[in-house]
Amino acid sequence: MNTPDQSPLGKTSVWPYRYDPSLLFPIARAGARAELGLRDDALPFVGHDDWTAYELSWLDARGKPCVAMARLCVPASSTNLIESKSLKLYLNSLAQARMDADEAVRATITRDISTAAGADIVVDLLPITGALPVREPEGECIDAADIAIDDYGPPCPDHLHTHAQIVEETLVSHLFRSNCPVTGQPDWASVQIAYRGARIDRDGLLRYLVSFRSHAGFHEQCVERIFVDVMARCRPASLSVLARFSRRGGIDINPWRATPDMPMPPPMRCARQ
Repeated sequence: MNTPDQSPLGKTSVWPYRYDPSLLFPIARAGARAELGLRDDALPFVGHDDWTAYELSWLDARGKPCVAMARLCVPASSTNLIESKSLKLYLNSLAQARMDADEAVRATITRDISTAAGADIVVDLLPITGALPVREPEGECIDAADIAIDDYGPPCPDHLHTHAQIVEETLVSHLFRSNCPVTGQPDWASVQIAYRGARIDRDGLLRYLVSFRSHAGFHEQCVERIFVDVMARCRPASLSVLARFSRRGGIDINPWRATPDMPMPPPMRCARQ
């Protein structure tokens, strides 16, 4: 079983000159989920990891470079997540590969990442201009709350509590920060929480999200922890948790976890992405 310390993260890497799908480094989701009391065969959510790769290039049949962006949708039900630096190395291995058509590129990426993830993924190639609208996640921002905060980790679900009023609302915070579990480098995100149920105390929610500030966890694992904690403490009838992380190495990752009745978030990117 691959572990994060075996990944190319934090290590000097030689940029690949030839196409090499073995560069992809899968990490089993089961370990982090077990810490949350989850089993892969009985997940309390649906969802996906929506990746945007901004640096993709290959050669056409006559050797002329082509460029595009790639949107990769990895289902939350997949056995593995893909370590992000390994994805960057893999995509760069296509730079000198000759492909007859865009469809050959899309099919190649789909096949290779599906194999690594242990599930069928969806890949779309996007033009480098105008493909993804730039806007912020919809919802009411809670960041202006006039509160004192002194808890920066580990994540503390004790901050979460509710009021008697039943509501349907969407809340957003741009203050989220966690840290890479391998390199310790910070990861920044805008978090959107949509729910139906007892009104979640906003000050407590903001304190809870800020308590990830010194937490070490992959993007996908952080979002699953938020989903599990909010469900356990606030017991909403419906819940959607989306985090849009700032890009690193030309790639952004946007994990989404939700109860089955909640709508899928639309394709977009934030100004920080």
